[in-house]
Order: sequence, then C-alpha cells, then structure tokens
Amino acid sequence: MDFNLIISCARGMESDACSEAWFLLGEIGDKDPKVEKTEISGLIIAKTSLDPFRAVHKLREMLKRSPEEFRYIFRVIPLQAVIPTRVELIEKVAAELSKRIGEKETFRVTVKKRHTELSTKKIIEAVAKHIDRKVNLEKPDKIVLIEVMGKVTGVSVIKPDDILSVVKEKGEK
Repeated sequence: MDFNLIISCARGMESDACSEAWFLLGEIGDKDPKVEKTEISGLIIAKTSLDPFRAVHKLREMLKRSPEEFRYIFRVIPLQAVIPTRVELIEKVAAELSKRIGEKETFRVTVKKRHTELSTKKIIEAVAKHIDRKVNLEKPDKIVLIEVMGKVTGVSVIKPDDILSVVKEKGEK
C-alpha cells in the first residue's frame, strides 16, 4: 500500500489503532482514508487524501477538543516520500527534500530502523553530506526523518511539531 502517515500504537493493539485512525481521518475530512497493519508490531500505516502535514495539524486540533477519541494511537508522523530501502535512494530523496531547510535553519538527521541490517551511521552520513546547514542535535529547526521499515523507507523533512505525540499532548505520563 502507498502511504503517507506512520502511526504508532501499543503492541497487540494494531487492529484497534487501525479502526481509530480510519475513524479520526474521516472526522477531519478525509473521505476515503486507507489504513493497514504492517509486519512491525506497534506500527500501522495510513494513506490520507489530505496533505499529511495538514492531517497531523487537524488531528492535533481534534485531540485538544476531544482527547477521549484517541485511545490507541500514540504518534502520527507525516511522510513526504516512501521508497524502497536502499541507501542510495534514501540519500537521493533526502538530499532533494532537504532543500526545504532554510539557509539560517539548523537540522538533525533522525533514523528509526525496523527489520533492517542497514547501519544508522551509514544512512546519516549519506544524507548529511548533502545538507550545507548547521547541525543542532538538541533543538533543530528541521528534522530529516528517515523511517526504515524493512523493505520500504519513509522520508520527511519536518519541524519537530509536525509529529503528533498523543501521550505527550494529552499531558499524560
């Protein structure tokens, strides 16, 4: 399935999280969201017809209004590209997307890996060499996010608040 959102949930709760994601995406105006489980425990994917960043923004607004609607979903991450997991492809796509990092902005590369033998260091080096901006590991303006999920990898250049962290934003510990 083609997808533009990665959604995390508790392991074993993927089916409930799929239903919840499908419902929530419908509530924010997606007429035909596609949601499915992955082979990775605690991770589901979704394809929204909305802009994925806009979808996360609308979900955040909904979370503020109706936090009780979010029972299974932990995090929602927007993706700009989904590609086969190969370092040279990740490098190419990340280099292209990193043009969205402004001249005065700082960045960091974050790699999340599941079901792969690829080296995190190798991925970071391949991506970072194309970005002529200051690195800030603590509080970057932009994050080059590489989500490796076995045979496919999601890539995005995001601001830290482009990720919806349900638990954090509900104020729960």
